[in-house]
Amino acid sequence: MSTVIELLAPAKDPAVAAAAIRCGADAVYLGAPKFGARQAAGNSLDDIRRVIELAHPYQTRVYAALNTLLFDRELPDAERMIRELYAAGIDGLIIQDMGLLELDLPPLPLIASTQVDNATPEKVRFLESVGFSRVILARELSLEQIREIRRATSIELECFIHGALCVCASGKCSLSYALGGRSGNRGDCAQPCRRSYSLQDSDGKTLAENRFLLSIRDLNLSDHLEELIDAGVTSFKIEGRLKDTAYVANIVGFYRQKLDAILPARGLRKSSSGRVQLNFSPDPTKTFNRGFTDYGPVGGSHAFGAIDSPKSIGEYLGKVIGVEKGAFALDAAVELHNGDGLCFFDENRNLAGTVVNGVEGRSIRPRQIAGIRPNMAIYRNYDHAFTQQLEADPARRTIPVTLRLSDTAEGLALTIRDEEGNEATVEHKIKKSPAQKPDSARERLAEQLQKLGNTIFESVGCSIDCDPVP
Repeated sequence: MSTVIELLAPAKDPAVAAAAIRCGADAVYLGAPKFGARQAAGNSLDDIRRVIELAHPYQTRVYAALNTLLFDRELPDAERMIRELYAAGIDGLIIQDMGLLELDLPPLPLIASTQVDNATPEKVRFLESVGFSRVILARELSLEQIREIRRATSIELECFIHGALCVCASGKCSLSYALGGRSGNRGDCAQPCRRSYSLQDSDGKTLAENRFLLSIRDLNLSDHLEELIDAGVTSFKIEGRLKDTAYVANIVGFYRQKLDAILPARGLRKSSSGRVQLNFSPDPTKTFNRGFTDYGPVGGSHAFGAIDSPKSIGEYLGKVIGVEKGAFALDAAVELHNGDGLCFFDENRNLAGTVVNGVEGRSIRPRQIAGIRPNMAIYRNYDHAFTQQLEADPARRTIPVTLRLSDTAEGLALTIRDEEGNEATVEHKIKKSPAQKPDSARERLAEQLQKLGNTIFESVGCSIDCDPVP
């Protein structure tokens, strides 16, 4: 069993990747310039190089997604692009089309996209035998099915733990193409599962009208990480290559804290380096969500449909206890700010919204009061202050190092060692003379050596092993 666990974050662009890395991602995945399963989330080679430069000092890996089905005429272009990605320094390539295996590819670790429908031991064993290093498991699998795959293979297993869910089976959905000619397997899903439908029985009786009957809540497996580790999962994936900086920072920070509390006690460690100091308190309800479900690997103890709206409802604030003169009050004390977005379901169960214009004690004055009534549940789907913090300065990530100054025959040597045991020594020829006040000199030397400036390093200890102290 691997002792290394990876937290894998999505990155729409370099700015989002930077936030994910600072908040503790062990790896990020992003779209290649072409042929990714999110057409709107492609990145230029220059942008990918920038992400790699940000990531690799922390030993954070960067995976590129080239995970659509390709036409034969596109294969030469895909091969050229893969070689360019390899030269740029990516750490793995996420693919769906098995035709790519027939090309003269560089020695990159290959990751089988969830679009390959990695759902059985037989399928995963085949992928391992033809050279894949990792599979991204189908989201529909139970824990026992994951265990069966683990027992039958030794390949790395990656599992979605958070984010949007598809109502159709991974890699097998043709709904978007059938309805409008836009194929999810070509990176152009029109998301028909987020549209409204009406449902009738065989007698023509309407059972539901204009409801989002195929829309599913967002996945949240934060309470089941240890079960997934026990089942053999080593990479925990957050969905969201179209999500913004605030969302990615919040969710990565949330799972970083969860995993950091779990791994040491189990003799496990994260796959990257560095210490993360968050400048906010992570809360998944404060950024985009349709409500949460643990449906999938753990069987789903909660309802999973989001049939009243496919939009974000955010965090539950409380119920309205009074409406008067353009303002309302809630049954719970909550901190609100001007500019916060509020939403609620009206009497027809349609999602409506407004913006906070002012707050006086328990009295909340929205831009529009229409539709708000007593006993109604109110949600905040945009926390202005929280989002501003995440977009400005969500976290600081440093690599802890120890420093040691020692004597050499011709001068001094400074040795720096990081938490992974990597070590570097620089020697400097200098004529030494004993300090008149050794204790003060030792203190000043340590103080100055630990001033590491605007770098990613943080001193956690400094020893002056010189006799006499210069």
